[in-house]
Amino acid sequence: MKQNSMLAMILAGGRGSRLHELTNKVAKPAVSYGGKYRIVDFPLSNCANSGIDVVGVLTQYESILLNSYVAAGGRWGLDAKDSGVYVLPPREKADVGLDVYRGTADAISQNIDFIDSMSPEYLLILSGDHIYKMNYAQMLAFHKESKADATIAVIEVPMKEASRFGIMNTDGETDQIVEFEEKPAEPKSNLASMGIYIFNWKLLRKMLLADMKNPDSNHDFGKDIIPTLLNDGKRLFAYRFKGYWKDVGTIDSLWEANMDLLSPDNELDLNDPTWKIYTEDVATLPQYIGPEANVTNAYITQGCIVQGEIKNSVLFTGSKVRPGAKVIDSVLMPGVVVEEGAVVQRALVADNIHIGKNAVVGSADSEHIELVAQRVKGAE
Repeated sequence: MKQNSMLAMILAGGRGSRLHELTNKVAKPAVSYGGKYRIVDFPLSNCANSGIDVVGVLTQYESILLNSYVAAGGRWGLDAKDSGVYVLPPREKADVGLDVYRGTADAISQNIDFIDSMSPEYLLILSGDHIYKMNYAQMLAFHKESKADATIAVIEVPMKEASRFGIMNTDGETDQIVEFEEKPAEPKSNLASMGIYIFNWKLLRKMLLADMKNPDSNHDFGKDIIPTLLNDGKRLFAYRFKGYWKDVGTIDSLWEANMDLLSPDNELDLNDPTWKIYTEDVATLPQYIGPEANVTNAYITQGCIVQGEIKNSVLFTGSKVRPGAKVIDSVLMPGVVVEEGAVVQRALVADNIHIGKNAVVGSADSEHIELVAQRVKGAE
């Protein structure tokens, strides 16, 4: 790696239990999004676009598909000489007898040898399950200018929602962090941690080795490493991010993130040629919109066949909507088939699900989005 270089480590081991059946057999970062992408495409594309050559992806639960997917570093241009994507599963047995990381800091600790082999000056740590675009090179420049020991990316959230996040309280002038509060009942600010950190590697390495020996530690960045750095008087700074950022941890939030693509002023802009989001290049036919189809405000990907009515919906690769069927305010993931006369409304339909003839799924009046993860029988 280059002098003064930065190595990225993506924490992609989350179970994603709040996504229910979507993550029964697939790790959360490998869940489909936006017609043809997977969630992990975003941090990987951000790394490639930011000039980061080497990325470690720390996997854990239901990781077979994710491991094979990210190992093909060429998708993000990370297959050239001196670059690459490295899959790093857990190596130590936890108390439960499984190969798992005990916490976010433990995930990095178990891979100290790998990090040392790359000789980075700075370590970038990323969550693998958020949807956003960010130039990490600009964040590193801020880190250097601030002469920081650690820099934490933050985003302003509504004060009424701040108690859901780890909150950074700063001095208000230089954005040096003076206090960190994990999900405070009465937050003092609305600067929420995005789970994106830059550390000076030599310092972090020392901290991790001490943390590994502490029997009372949660081995977590938010609960242990960051508070210890603050208590030790180290220089921590908040890097303010402005732009689209979404934590897609629930069915409702995953649905919302897809529906955001329908907005004409959507900040994410997946068609921006200056900051491409790279993904698997699936060989498929172009989309087909039939002569009787009625399409209003839709995001339709290649390989789709639309013969019915689509309104305010997102259709992933290879979805099919037969004549007389209606898809309203819904997300159809790859390979979904909606048969004649069926109605799908305010729903998220999982990969390859078949919705039978004249079946009715979801409701316009439902408070939450309905997840359809099993075949729906229709009229015989």
